[in-house]
Amino acid sequence: MANIVIIGGTSGIGRELAGHLVGQGDSVVLTGRDAERARQVAREVGKGRHHVRGIALDLAEPHEIARALSGTGPVDHLVITAVERDVNSVRDYSVDRAVRLATLKVVGYTAAVAALREVLAPTGSVVLFGGVAKDAPYPGSTTVTAVNGAVVSMVRTLSTELAPVRVNAVHPGIVSDTPSWSGQADVLESVRSRTPTGRLATMADIVGATVFLMHNPAVNRVNLTVDGGMV
Repeated sequence: MANIVIIGGTSGIGRELAGHLVGQGDSVVLTGRDAERARQVAREVGKGRHHVRGIALDLAEPHEIARALSGTGPVDHLVITAVERDVNSVRDYSVDRAVRLATLKVVGYTAAVAALREVLAPTGSVVLFGGVAKDAPYPGSTTVTAVNGAVVSMVRTLSTELAPVRVNAVHPGIVSDTPSWSGQADVLESVRSRTPTGRLATMADIVGATVFLMHNPAVNRVNLTVDGGMV
């Protein structure tokens, strides 16, 4: 049994990952911005088992992260899935939204790693989440593209600073069964038609990629794109 922290584990891919790990007997601490929501999801994912705990943590409030994670440990694997979607065009630029997203993804991610550095197992791993917008920008993705590009660099520097702890990242493309794509069948079909595999990634695919990065001891400093080879 491994001890795993999932930051951003109350919905979408984070929740799917938590359910998978609990199902295989791991102990999981999952976080969300709302304390009661985190506890509720922990109860639902745990299905009466005692090795799931939910706590409140907001990556956009980096000064509070160490306090929120105080007492958490030992940790074998840390996974940070928390994201915020943002469309922020240079032509109509919101500084406040840009600062929040950059704080969450760059400062918040790093602050969470720093808060758990002393309790991370030397044989363990950190898995960060970026996205394919780092390489494939779209109108309004200025901040999203920039912060996901930063995740690539964070993998490189954190793997050096945390060695021998391994640090990798998953960069999903469109994940067809996440709530954010509900009701957008036309968009999904348009993207699927450009994918050589003829299918879009699912949450199960992303969970599989994450588990691979967590557990393969020879995989380090990898930024893994999971999008079916979209062109």
